[in-house]
Amino acid sequence: MDASGVPRQSTTHDWASAVDAGHLALIRRNPAEFAPGGVAHLILEVLAYAAEEAESNGGGRSTLTLHPDGSVSVADNGRGTETHVTDQGRTVRKPIMATKDLRFFDFPDAQLLPDGHPRRGMSVVAALSEWLVHTNRRHNGSWTQRYEHGNPVTDLTPVADDGTTGTTVHFRPRQDLRATAQLTVSTLERRTGVWPQLSTKTLDRRIG
Repeated sequence: MDASGVPRQSTTHDWASAVDAGHLALIRRNPAEFAPGGVAHLILEVLAYAAEEAESNGGGRSTLTLHPDGSVSVADNGRGTETHVTDQGRTVRKPIMATKDLRFFDFPDAQLLPDGHPRRGMSVVAALSEWLVHTNRRHNGSWTQRYEHGNPVTDLTPVADDGTTGTTVHFRPRQDLRATAQLTVSTLERRTGVWPQLSTKTLDRRIG
């Protein structure tokens, strides 16, 4: 903890900085390296966090939705992204979207996703998306925040509690990735089915 009561570092992300501009720029320059397979890989990056949460809780559920505008949302029923309230009463969240995952990003052999490519972390999804909206529900409060190309463009905005916990990540991959996307429900279900603790329902809203 620092003097304000916020952790400086955890085993997953460094709390000392909310945004790592150089890290995000590196990802944006190298989409083929960090998102091999395009949009499908980004979906797996998000679901990997939901799968971790499900494993730690003895099971969990997620809903994967393909939207008509080319965006994708992943909602889970976990505990929500870790947040802390500073001694000054300011809410801060673990910087999962705009800084590197210390477990994976520099260690491509650490874990493979179901597509056979390295897991790098949620910042890959944020950096390679035109926009991303992160909505977080925890027992101690709920909020949403918008990112564009990995950079936060709003503060944490409170949302009304609805009695649930969990995380929703809604993102629109940048156009060059969407142009090559060939997403089918059957392929996504085969890949997401490898996480035994996580039950994933896939909804295709792209068709009437």
